[in-house]
Amino acid sequence: MIVVGSALALALLSPLGADAYAGPGAGFAFLSSFLLLLIVFFSSLFSLLSWPLRLLYRLFRRRKVYTRAKVKRLVVLGLDGMDPELATKYMNEGKLPHLARLRDRGTFLPLQTTNPPISPVAWSTFQTGVNPGQHNIYDFLAPSRSTYLPYLSSAQISGAKRNLRIGKLVIPLGKPQTKLLRKSKPFWNYLGEAGIFSSILRVPITFPPEKFSGVLLAGMCVPDLRGSQGTFSFYTTRPEESGKKQGGMRVPMRREGDWLISHLVGPDNDNARNGAGELRTPFKLQPVPGRDEALLDLAGQKIVLRKGTYSDWIRVRFNAGLGMKLYGICRFLLTAVSPHLELYVTPVNIDPAKPALPISHPLTYSIYLAKLLGPYATLGLAEDTWALNEGILNDEAFLRQCYLIHDERERMFFDALDKTHRGVCVCVFDTTDRVQHMFWRYLEPEHPANNGKDTVRLAGTIEELYRKMDDLVRRTLEKLDDNTILLVISDHGFKSFQRGVNLNSWLHQNGYLALQEGATESGEWLKGVDWERTRAFALGLNGLYINQKNRERAGTVNPGKETEELKRELQEKLRGLQDPERSRVAITEVFDRRAIYSGPYVENAPDLIVGYNPGYRTAWDSVTGKVTRTVFEDNTKAWSGDHCIDARLVPGVLFCNRKVQAERPGLVDMAPTILDLFGVKKPPHMHGKIWGLSEATPARNKTR
Repeated sequence: MIVVGSALALALLSPLGADAYAGPGAGFAFLSSFLLLLIVFFSSLFSLLSWPLRLLYRLFRRRKVYTRAKVKRLVVLGLDGMDPELATKYMNEGKLPHLARLRDRGTFLPLQTTNPPISPVAWSTFQTGVNPGQHNIYDFLAPSRSTYLPYLSSAQISGAKRNLRIGKLVIPLGKPQTKLLRKSKPFWNYLGEAGIFSSILRVPITFPPEKFSGVLLAGMCVPDLRGSQGTFSFYTTRPEESGKKQGGMRVPMRREGDWLISHLVGPDNDNARNGAGELRTPFKLQPVPGRDEALLDLAGQKIVLRKGTYSDWIRVRFNAGLGMKLYGICRFLLTAVSPHLELYVTPVNIDPAKPALPISHPLTYSIYLAKLLGPYATLGLAEDTWALNEGILNDEAFLRQCYLIHDERERMFFDALDKTHRGVCVCVFDTTDRVQHMFWRYLEPEHPANNGKDTVRLAGTIEELYRKMDDLVRRTLEKLDDNTILLVISDHGFKSFQRGVNLNSWLHQNGYLALQEGATESGEWLKGVDWERTRAFALGLNGLYINQKNRERAGTVNPGKETEELKRELQEKLRGLQDPERSRVAITEVFDRRAIYSGPYVENAPDLIVGYNPGYRTAWDSVTGKVTRTVFEDNTKAWSGDHCIDARLVPGVLFCNRKVQAERPGLVDMAPTILDLFGVKKPPHMHGKIWGLSEATPARNKTR
């Protein structure tokens, strides 16, 4: 997934998360310090005054609506990345008794994913019931046709529309502008229009939230307070230069007596003061002699940090001037005290109790959860995979972070489940995806990432992950009655990622991509490419683009026949591409977008979608648009498992407490099937088919 982030970064995958997705700066602060309070006040006042009428209307409408429904309540438990082969293995070994019970008394089938099988693409199809040609999401990133630089494909954030200028001071007159780039309506919007309530938690590609009849907390692609997809900070007394790391930055510290002085980095403040740079909040740290502890002093908050133990979420305030304040939350982890102190700080998340951007619907829902449960992660990709890749976190610290976030998600889910007596409750859990990405190497002692490392200590990590999800299913079943349908699904499966394929290097070596005179390599994001001599390039995880005239700024290939001939030529040459060092096929298929997509947004798709064999994926350098001298290379990062391959090889899972009557069910079928269960007619534009489900549960949901 960034796989960039999961490839995202591609926060997950690369440093783009920190640089290419910049936020609107102090425009955040204006909303959080004034407009939010105003909105909450009038919203609460209106709700209070209109409550009796709304209650009567809802009771009358719901009574009528549910007469057409085939079910009282539907619960969708999304376990991102759960793999059907691993699930089958562990069930057959008796390690997943509650999932096995669903299989034996209800349904267990592979769930067909999207092409490409990338989380933002797949979950967009899940919620809309259409193929990517209609929802417009093809990857975490998309290239600008005018600059060739990438932008986040799911959302845009910009500053206020109007500003007041007083000399060098620039004051935003309004809130930041956010725009969801995913097209087509989610199924919960249609349910809401019919009077059916939904609770939607952390489904990817729901930022910024859309209005509907229900509550929603946005998931993947919610930015951090800097506006990036996740930028951690690393502090140390080791004598090295400060600077950026993939997915994060090293921030300098200076000594003043017994204290180490530094700061937390906030968003750019260019909207508030020309050339003002980034907002900062100072803190100081005092190591405790003879103990693995340090005293943190942050804006008067004094907190003891213990080596290897995450702090609680700590509220951080950034002052942008003129009374404007911006609030975030972060955790601190002291990783070493001597001989050199080392400190990791998570990305500064948007504070759910005082959100600087809309992260929920209604706006007050994130505040409600914060008051009920305490602070919680809001960043879309909150598990810091790049801190592990970079060696800032070790395996144990990363796992602890994953399960701290998972525990927060469970509390939200069970609160929503208790309060959603009728209608739909959906929650997506990311831990299954993040842990498999980073710990797949423990399933394969021969994996290049294991060279010289212990492969035994955490060998059971993924099995334990699946056991934890099985227990989550148990606790969910205990809360369901016989009139509730439970669907446990994943958006894709998982496979090994041992070798990277640099498509841009292959294109260069085969005469399709040209570099500037004398160059043998390019910089990131295709810096140094000679576009006037380039016919094709790759960007992101599975996409290959034709440099077409009248579309790309410096296009060289004529649209129509010339483009089609070039696509066929590339398909023939790349299909079956062999890895000479392993004597294995690296690419199984190359798909033409017009053969797999339909709809009004097909022109925004990559011209070709590359399907890799298990064990292979696009190389890290290729994701970020670098041309190197190597086409094939070992993947030695902790990020050792992936799913951005041939979509036919990585289906997800479908468990249900009823018998599902469908051949080759797919994610695209979920939305129309859910609508049908509640008596809402499937819109004609939805591609998915409606499954048949048995009228009665095959066994009681209550566990003994």
